[in-house]
Amino acid sequence: MTAVDYVVNLVLSGILIVGAYQFYFFTQRHPLRPAQVLHSPLDEKIPFVAWWSWVYSFLYYPAILYLNWLMADSRQFVMTAFSFLILLFVQMMFFWLWPVSTPPHWRSVNTGKTASEKFLLFVQKFDQSTNCFPSMHVSVAMLTAMYAYPSMGAVAFAFPVLIALSCMFTKQHYLMDLPAGAFLGWLVFKLYGWLMLG
Repeated sequence: MTAVDYVVNLVLSGILIVGAYQFYFFTQRHPLRPAQVLHSPLDEKIPFVAWWSWVYSFLYYPAILYLNWLMADSRQFVMTAFSFLILLFVQMMFFWLWPVSTPPHWRSVNTGKTASEKFLLFVQKFDQSTNCFPSMHVSVAMLTAMYAYPSMGAVAFAFPVLIALSCMFTKQHYLMDLPAGAFLGWLVFKLYGWLMLG
């Protein structure tokens, strides 16, 4: 692909990310049933560590956009983008049919005194406590890592690991949300492989 192709794909990727999250926010505002709050003693033992909020947001989007430089042609870009839309659709089904919310006290622990805490409060203005299971952050990170693996090797999986840790230490997710999200991202990648061979 030419330099112009990469720029166009980068712009389209940004638009797709912004547009896709409108569906994510829609499921938060229009759940089919009340969200369940789970009670897990193990989750309660995990401390709140505010500086992980920077990993939660600022590692996430650049890593996804990096995939643009790995695309060999326009068909690969289109099929890759389509796989992320499939992932979004499946996530929305979970969020609608089995909405899960973190406990209110997980957010009240944030005093908003440090820069990290203030930034996390800003993120939480848009990202409510619902839409927990499976973790969309982790599913997208795993799907991204699966695409990056051929060029980056095993280091690509540092991305979903770091994102999972950030989900945990910012108290944005339960532990069970993380492997479920990773599995879902892997599953969609396998579907992508089948579509590319078709």
